[in-house]
Amino acid sequence: MDIGAFRIPFSQTASKIGMLVAATVFLASCTSKPPVSLVTPPSATPSASPAKAKTLNEPVRGVWLATVSRLDWPPVNSINVSNPTARVAMQKKALTDKLDNLQALGINTVFFQVKPDGTALWPSSILPWSDMLTGEIGENPGYDPLQFMLDEAHKRGIRVHAWFNPYRVSVNTKSSTVAELNRTVSQQPASVFVLHRDWIRTAGDRYVLDPGIPEARDWITSIVAEVVKRYPVDGVQFDDYFYAESPGSPLNDSQTFRQYGQGFNSKADWRRHNTQQLIEQVSRTIKQINPDVEFGVSPAGVWRNRSHDPAGSDTRGAAAYDESYADTRRWVQQGLLDYIAPQLYWPFARDAARYDVLAKWWADVVKPTNTRLYIGVALYKVGEPSRKEPDWAVNGGVPELKKQLDLNDTVPQIHGTILFREDNLNQPQAQQAVSYLRNRWSK
Repeated sequence: MDIGAFRIPFSQTASKIGMLVAATVFLASCTSKPPVSLVTPPSATPSASPAKAKTLNEPVRGVWLATVSRLDWPPVNSINVSNPTARVAMQKKALTDKLDNLQALGINTVFFQVKPDGTALWPSSILPWSDMLTGEIGENPGYDPLQFMLDEAHKRGIRVHAWFNPYRVSVNTKSSTVAELNRTVSQQPASVFVLHRDWIRTAGDRYVLDPGIPEARDWITSIVAEVVKRYPVDGVQFDDYFYAESPGSPLNDSQTFRQYGQGFNSKADWRRHNTQQLIEQVSRTIKQINPDVEFGVSPAGVWRNRSHDPAGSDTRGAAAYDESYADTRRWVQQGLLDYIAPQLYWPFARDAARYDVLAKWWADVVKPTNTRLYIGVALYKVGEPSRKEPDWAVNGGVPELKKQLDLNDTVPQIHGTILFREDNLNQPQAQQAVSYLRNRWSK
């Protein structure tokens, strides 16, 4: 997802939180067996939020709104506005314009990236302010973007899920980035890069937290807890960045494995255990604080290939289980998630990962559970010429998009669609598809 969405499986490389949260984290790290189910049953009474009351029982028609690298928001040129008041006004207007367009399109849920890296889009006591807002890490933007988004979206009957990238600290390892992170040492709060340098690794040419360090997982949980306690978010979502390596930039966690990996048959099993621990403790923490807040994950679309596992899908692609060390199917089976939103970013004709094959595979996974299934759809490919996936460019991509949405609507276990990503709605090549979506969803 976010800038990593283009790392698709078929490339060649394939302060202080409350006592409640602390106790929850402790319980999660000490419990060997997760509970049978942690999800809120579908029949649970919705909270008083008007957005929830309006949309809880209808299919999700969602969109991801990315803030990393200012992909969707805030406007790139807004950080060049020297007058803070004018900058705030520009950013707010850009967001309300987007929400107006989404409302007119029939979108009822926005997945808003509030933690794009090691910074925050709210006044956090744990993370410094995001440089996405001002150009400088730690600089107060003069307003609370998360609260503004919640107020404006709920006013329009649109639900908001706070989208977190759990482990990313920066989007590159440039010397200028290091200098900027180091400058936060005098700030309150400072970056985790300087506060806990021993937690930091490089992977995929980025600075990341080492998922094998229990204190790092607790720290991530505390960030989620801060948002859930302070804001009326409708949900929390993690994207697919757990162990996010690349062949040229692997995560060196050998020392961490020596310290914490006793009793595991392999480093891969230990890594999956670490990801499992994070999901368990975040799930428990959210439900302890507010059972009405949904918790979901948007993983890579392939759990495992059938060639590696008889329970896997009839696909030939990079699998979350083996590449990101995320046993996403298990999380569904154990009731750790209210919803799962796999990224099925391929057309029906892509033999290595057919859209319909994967959608039906996931439908079978959620069938005996209370976990809802939303499907992530590749809006960013619509209208784009592609040698391997030519269907996206046929008639503006409308026939392919229609087939995918038709399938989502006819499979009972699929409860909605999420488009990746918001700014692609504004691109010229997508306008036939946008008109189609408006006709289909805004009725």
